[in-house]
Formats: sequence, structure tokens, C-alpha cells
Amino acid sequence: MLAIIVTMFVAIEHLGIMVLEIFGNPVQQAKAFGLPLKFTQQHEARVSFANQGIYNGALGAAIIASYWLFSGATLVLVWQMLLVLIMVVALFGAFTATKKIILIQFLPALIAYLLTFI
Repeated sequence: MLAIIVTMFVAIEHLGIMVLEIFGNPVQQAKAFGLPLKFTQQHEARVSFANQGIYNGALGAAIIASYWLFSGATLVLVWQMLLVLIMVVALFGAFTATKKIILIQFLPALIAYLLTFI
């Protein structure tokens, strides 16, 4: 049960990140991602944020949809795969963007991943 709760938290978190990346204004994005406002106001940055938002949203939606599409060991394997993808992406983001991604994205995904083994 705890694995379900934490995994769903990760999914909802990624849907929230998607909303911020696609629909957030440049001020919100600059603050959330630790970037200069001048950068987040650029058209190219806005397009990149939206593109990245689609990926985050797809991961969150896949976790939620898989809850209804699969059960038992198959569900656990699907969640483990998606959570590993999130952890890899979070590590890349931590090395290339900001270290706080470790706490915000990697750690919850790691906890959910570990809970799937219990």
C-alpha cells in the first residue's frame, strides 16, 4: 500500500512539473528551476520547457494509467521501469541543471522504487 501511495505521489509530482514547464510563466519557471528570468523569457527556452514538460507529463500519466492497465507482478515491473527512467533523468538533470533535482525528483522515485520490492 505504501508503494502505491509514494509511486502515485511521484506521478502527480511529474504532472505538476509538466504544468509548470508547459503553462508556467517565465517568472515561475525562473524561480522553480533556478534560472535567470531573461533566459526563461526567450522563445527558445519556452519551447524547450514545453517539450520537456511533455516528457514529464508522459511519465506521470504512464504511472497512473499503468495502475488500471496492469496488476500484480506486471504492474510492479512497469512501475520499476518507469521509476528507473525518472531516476536516470533526475540524475542527468542534477548534473546539468540544478542539484535540488536530487531531492525533488530522484529521492521520491528512489523511495517508491525501493518500496516496490517490499
